[in-house]
Amino acid sequence: MPRSNNLFSELSSQWTDKDKAAIETSARKLYRYHDILATTSRFANALSARGVKPGDRVAAQVEKSPEALFLFLACARAGAAYLPLNTAYTEAELHYFLCDAEPSVFVCRPGMSEAAELCEKAKVPTLLTLGTDADGTLPALAAGQLDVFEDVPRSAGDLAAVLYTSGTTGRSKGAMLSHGNLTSNAQALVEAWRFTSNDVLLHALPIFHTHGLFVATNVVLMAGASMLFLPKYDSNEIIRLLPRATTMMGVPTFYVRLLDDVRLTHEAAAHMRLFVSGSAPLLPDTHSGFLERTGHSILERYGMTETGMNTSNPYEGDRVPGTVGLPLPGIEVRIANPETGEIIGQEEIGMIEVRGPNVFQGYWRMSEKTKAEFRDGGFFITGDLGKIDARGYVHIVGRGKDLIISGGFNVYPKEVESEIDALPGVAESAVIGVPHPDLGEGVMAVVVLSKDSELQEKDVIDALKHRLANYKLPKRVFFVDALPRNTMGKVQKNLLRDAYGELFRGKS
Repeated sequence: MPRSNNLFSELSSQWTDKDKAAIETSARKLYRYHDILATTSRFANALSARGVKPGDRVAAQVEKSPEALFLFLACARAGAAYLPLNTAYTEAELHYFLCDAEPSVFVCRPGMSEAAELCEKAKVPTLLTLGTDADGTLPALAAGQLDVFEDVPRSAGDLAAVLYTSGTTGRSKGAMLSHGNLTSNAQALVEAWRFTSNDVLLHALPIFHTHGLFVATNVVLMAGASMLFLPKYDSNEIIRLLPRATTMMGVPTFYVRLLDDVRLTHEAAAHMRLFVSGSAPLLPDTHSGFLERTGHSILERYGMTETGMNTSNPYEGDRVPGTVGLPLPGIEVRIANPETGEIIGQEEIGMIEVRGPNVFQGYWRMSEKTKAEFRDGGFFITGDLGKIDARGYVHIVGRGKDLIISGGFNVYPKEVESEIDALPGVAESAVIGVPHPDLGEGVMAVVVLSKDSELQEKDVIDALKHRLANYKLPKRVFFVDALPRNTMGKVQKNLLRDAYGELFRGKS
């Protein structure tokens, strides 16, 4: 019988000491590796009892908790595909995801009043709940199940997760990630970042996207290490726990806020061996400031929803500010002409393309979109502009399609613009990202009003609150008579960024 590539089987094969502490919460609740095995077995049996079959999707919009991780792992064990949903998504956004993915189960927070109606409208057959204290109908159902479960055999290409990423045109698209994608990336990162069972990770990231769920969690589990599991970023908790940790993964915002805390010193970080940053560019001033304050050079890496991690600054060697380092083991990175696809030379700027076992299987039910994003040789067109220098370090110099990364979250302007343009009194709009000292980039809207419209900035933002997740909301809205356009009629967003680039200077 061929070897199974089930993600959970691969992770758990590294757990040589089942009594070892795996997860400790901020409330000091401890889960050992044998607890993970037993609880994920019960969860997987509970899902199977509700009719979940291999290949089914299980959608979840739940708060961060160990049990939320166990749900993800139980889906892998049962051969189902996990669909994590941002807790900030509105009812309108959830309706789209549930209709598009057609999950067999939707797991939500207890007390979510609109959940039943959502499931009815989207024809989702089973609704379960999961709270932050092992409460809800899912844990109750699992309590009566066996604490053993035989992992469903999977091939490397079988679906393990679907993560929705906003499109620059139209609605969000679901990136299909396989068992092989997630396993290979975790293995590459364990090797690149020298993780061992002795490591203790400070985990303060959300777990509804790649960074907190697949990078942080899978790397810890693949190494048989431990994590201090915080519900969210909290400077007081981070400072308190630093002496007990060896590693931390965060977004630039984490490090900016830590630098504002006088308690961050060489002594406070003495026990740490590695700080990793990603999901948004790290400003050189943050890099140098952190090095001066702690003696640690933050390791910056580059990844995306569709690929997991692609490159990393070296564990040993120069961590160069402003670069995202070298390709990870087994991953190829090249620079191509965005128009022709022709490979271009060193130090030349072009489109970043990647190929490797980490690269996703395509977009859910979007075969034409998938085909358009891959070269014939299997390289994925990332949409990011960059270059590779003489030492092989990758530099990201811009982002195609005007992607905004605010606080580590992807915001695609077209989605926000579509909602603004639908408001009565709006003729058209342009959404851009401008430098923000805390979030990396702040979302900003420039709006042209219809004749006789009396819309104010507050009116626009208030109207969007019911349509968009909070991180997508514009921080400011400005009104102009006309948007700048080139001779082809395309809005010149570069001119808008130039005009408003200093908007958030000195603010946080």
